[in-house]
Amino acid sequence: MKRLGAPDSEVDEFRGRREPETRQLRDFRSRGAASVLGALLAVILLALGQPALAADFFPISGAGSTWSSNAIDQWRKNVAQYGMKINYSANGSSDGRNQFKAGTVDFGVSEIPYGLTDGGVTDFPPTRGFAYMPIVAGGTSFMYNLSIGGKRITNLRLAGDTVTKIFTGAITNWNDPAIKADNPQLSLPARKIVPVVRSDGSGTTAQFTTYMANQYPDLWNAYCAKVGRSTPCGFTSIYPPSPGMVPQAQSVGVSGYVSQEGNDGTITYVEYSYALNKGFPVAKLLNKAGYYVEPTASNVAVALLSAQIKPDLTQELGGVYNNGDNRTYPMSSYSYMIVPTKLEGNFSESKGYTLGEFAYYFLCEGQQQADPLGYSPLPINLVRAGLDQVQRIPGSQKKSTDISKCNNPTFSADGSNTLAAKAPQPPACDKKGVSQCATGTGGAKSSSTALTGGGSTGDGSAGGGDAATDGSTGDAPGGGIDPDTGLPSGTARSNSTNAAAVPVSLSLQNSTWQYVLIGLAVALLIGLLVGPPLVHRYLAARRAS
Repeated sequence: MKRLGAPDSEVDEFRGRREPETRQLRDFRSRGAASVLGALLAVILLALGQPALAADFFPISGAGSTWSSNAIDQWRKNVAQYGMKINYSANGSSDGRNQFKAGTVDFGVSEIPYGLTDGGVTDFPPTRGFAYMPIVAGGTSFMYNLSIGGKRITNLRLAGDTVTKIFTGAITNWNDPAIKADNPQLSLPARKIVPVVRSDGSGTTAQFTTYMANQYPDLWNAYCAKVGRSTPCGFTSIYPPSPGMVPQAQSVGVSGYVSQEGNDGTITYVEYSYALNKGFPVAKLLNKAGYYVEPTASNVAVALLSAQIKPDLTQELGGVYNNGDNRTYPMSSYSYMIVPTKLEGNFSESKGYTLGEFAYYFLCEGQQQADPLGYSPLPINLVRAGLDQVQRIPGSQKKSTDISKCNNPTFSADGSNTLAAKAPQPPACDKKGVSQCATGTGGAKSSSTALTGGGSTGDGSAGGGDAATDGSTGDAPGGGIDPDTGLPSGTARSNSTNAAAVPVSLSLQNSTWQYVLIGLAVALLIGLLVGPPLVHRYLAARRAS
């Protein structure tokens, strides 16, 4: 303020002294606020178990299973928000094992391990160090496209030997007596069955053929002999087609073919997730207890209680096929990631850090999304074993994890499988016999199918069933398959569970350390609020003196 009678030169001199001090104060406050905010953000991220810098993550690549790819695609979209770049090529389990063996990818994903002999050729393990890590469970389903009088059937039921005969050419028409016996209240059409099989090497094919070889060896061996394969046939990753079958590459290929409106009469084997995405039904499969069941998350969880887990964490599924629980889905299994345990070739500790953080995420938080995606979350014993495998990855952050904070739907305080314990019993109309449920399955649950001759409805009560509805509209043919959506190019997905990035927590941290970090964050916040006014007062006092 100008002093009364002060010359202009004195005022200018005062302004010249004051303006640098004012700029100094503004600059200090700006720099101080930015610094404290940056430090506060870093501490909060660290306290919550999040990476502070995206630059900490080195891009990694993997290849393999299409059976698991819907889950993997969702997980890698989720962690992209932290700066993780996870590239994954879903070209089939055989390709994934081969690429990992050749060192062209950082991890592989497969439903079958190394060391097995397929068609006289042994798939020898890689020379690089590796381990198997369970990632997600699920059911191999039978997705189909079948209608009666222009109305889609959504409640089809099939016994294991019936399925085997369909995919070995012993049953060729939908009105075959064996299929009628499974579906006593459906007027099945006299239409040719068109089995759609995988043309590439896949874990899905291996799971299905292992089931047939174990449960119906005579039927399977007779078919192998007919198509020129040596017997006993055993499992195979590459399905041996015969006339009348349609080979298609990858899970998106077989599911995309079946879902086309013009392909009435087709049926394929594919992971349950794909039928949900397409809005199409799956056949209920007859179990050893005499019930036709769907591969829901809970039915898979019940079935896998009978799986034998080998020391290397691979699976033996004979007990699953023969599980006598009413709720068991017989063709249940889990998939595993093949991870490196040594620094070899192009694999570095930087890649190992990213792979380890990704694994910590999907073994815990990622399992919460398994059910909505069409899978079943891993039980606690496999998650605990998987966390042990993460620590074998070179460069991974070794964490003291609290398994009780994994937020997995299968966990309970006593270590039992909560999902399996709470799994509902199948309705009476799913018991083998003269009745049949009318309600739809898979991606067509909202569509019922009219029953003939009265009988049971979807809730087990007596009645004639609901009028059939058209269910999903399917996808238009042509243009090839879009690798991002699994649909023919240029078409939109309906009734799908699109993978989308959602906020997630990445890893488990020691709770005491979290409290220390949160306390430091609070102190920094207080400093940000109180510090600048104190500095301002100090500078003002200095000017006054």
